[in-house]
Formats: sequence, C-alpha cells, structure tokens
Amino acid sequence: MQAPSFLKESSTIYAPASGVGRAAISVIRISGPACDSVLRMLTSGKTARDRVASLRSIVHPKTGELLDRGLVLRFEAPRSFTGEDMVELQLTGGRAVLNAVLGALGAIAGLRPGEPGEFAWRAFENGKIDLSQVEGLADLVEAQTEAQRAQALRIAGGALSRQTEAIRALLVEAMALVEAQIDFSDQEDAATLDLAQVRELADGAAEAIRKCLANARSGEALREGYVVVIAGPPNVGKSTLMNALAQRDVSIVSAIPGTTRDAIEVHLDLRGYPITLVDTAGLRDSFDPIEKEGTIFSSRHQWLHK
Repeated sequence: MQAPSFLKESSTIYAPASGVGRAAISVIRISGPACDSVLRMLTSGKTARDRVASLRSIVHPKTGELLDRGLVLRFEAPRSFTGEDMVELQLTGGRAVLNAVLGALGAIAGLRPGEPGEFAWRAFENGKIDLSQVEGLADLVEAQTEAQRAQALRIAGGALSRQTEAIRALLVEAMALVEAQIDFSDQEDAATLDLAQVRELADGAAEAIRKCLANARSGEALREGYVVVIAGPPNVGKSTLMNALAQRDVSIVSAIPGTTRDAIEVHLDLRGYPITLVDTAGLRDSFDPIEKEGTIFSSRHQWLHK
C-alpha cells in the first residue's frame, strides 16, 4: 500500500475543524510554514498576536471581496496542536460562508487541503502527542455516550502512555541490574546480582501488561458497543422488556404467540454505555413457515452474541 503523500512533505495545509451543517460558528485550521503570509492575504495585510483572538474582515486574496467577519487565532510554533505555526479562523457557521472561505484558501498558491488525519499526524511527528493519544482523540470525536467520552478522554490525556512508560521503567531497571553484573562482574566493588529483585521487577511488569490487555479488551467492547439479545419462549415478556428499556413502543406486544418474527434492533444509551438491544422471535416448535424462519434466525442471533 502506498504511503500517504503528506508523509513526504511539510507544505501548509488547511481544513474545516467543525462539523458540516448550519451552526453559529464554523472553524477552519491552517498549519504550516506559510501561515503568516496566508493570514495577511486573507485580512488585507493585517496579522494577529500570538495566542490572542482578533476580530478581522476575511477577504478573498485575489479579488478583495469581503467574505465574512470573524475571529482569528494565531499560534506560533511549537506552542500549537501540530507543533507548527497555526492559524484558526472562527467564522459565521453558514455553509455558504464556509465554502467561500475554503474556496479562497484553495486559490492561494502553495496551500492545499489537508488529508484525513494529517493534522494529527503532524502533531505526532512533532512530539505533541503519541499514537495512543491520536487514537484517543479519534475515539473522543466518535464518542456518543458518557462512558465512551470518559474512556476516550483518559486515553487522549495520556493515561495509556503513562501505563506503558511505567512498564518500561520496570523492565529497564531489571535489565540494568543484569547488565551491570555482566559488564562489571570482575570489579571488586560490584554488587552481587540479586535474582529475586530482578524477578520481582519482571513480575511487576508482566502483571501490569496483563492488566493493560484486559483493559484493552473491555475498552474495545465499550468503543464498539454491546449487543444484548432478548431470547426465550413466546409470551414471556421479551417485547414488553424491550419497550420498557427503550422507553417507547419499539416492538408489538400481543398475547398471541409468534407476534415477533423478525429481529428488532434499537440503539440505546444505558447509563452511558452504548447498547444495541435485539428483540427476537419466541423459541418454540412451529409449523408456520414464517414464524419458523424467525425462530431459526433468533437462535442464530442468540448464539452469535453469547
């Protein structure tokens, strides 16, 4: 697979940093060595102080047409998200305004749109964040529940990095004890190798690794969401339970056995945890070909999500 082109260059890039659609404010980020000159082109020769918000008229760099009035934030390297010179434009949130400013940026020679993940890559390349924090930021953007947000924020804040660094410190200390004995065993004042201490350090590192792996499995489940299948005989309250948990009428409730024939899914936020709840057909022998198909499907669904 060919490596992304941005790995081989350090040009100045730009991209929207806010969502698509109408809003009060839209944000565009610019990062790279030409940030100052780009800012002057967009503000009729004006600039802005480092880390101070300034109200500026945003104009087209070639025609001088007024596009919007908004706040400009300038960040000098290395005190920025990417570690490079950066500019942030906070504009009126209308789609037409955003498109007009993006079009103006595209008209500036040497400036190009950033590729997906390129801002985070530059932050990683300049030592602002590590790979686990990059993953945490991506999860934070995608988080839909409170538990997902809390987990992503811990990782983005360096929790995993601190855990791995602690494991590394234990292993380095164990290696240092062994290598000191190997390299300086002929010295009279060399300490005798304490295997118990080395073993204790190695065991501590192994236990910490096991905890990290266990947390990774539970963290992946939280990131992807849990699937809970409601299965059982007909008329035991599966659909009633489904509606109660969803707090709305999702499944038809009836005293007639076999009412539910297809698997019915609903996505819930249960106390911060993402749950996909599945109501299934009652498990029983039936001569109705449609109900029988639903029962077989329900059995498969239950087996897949055990």
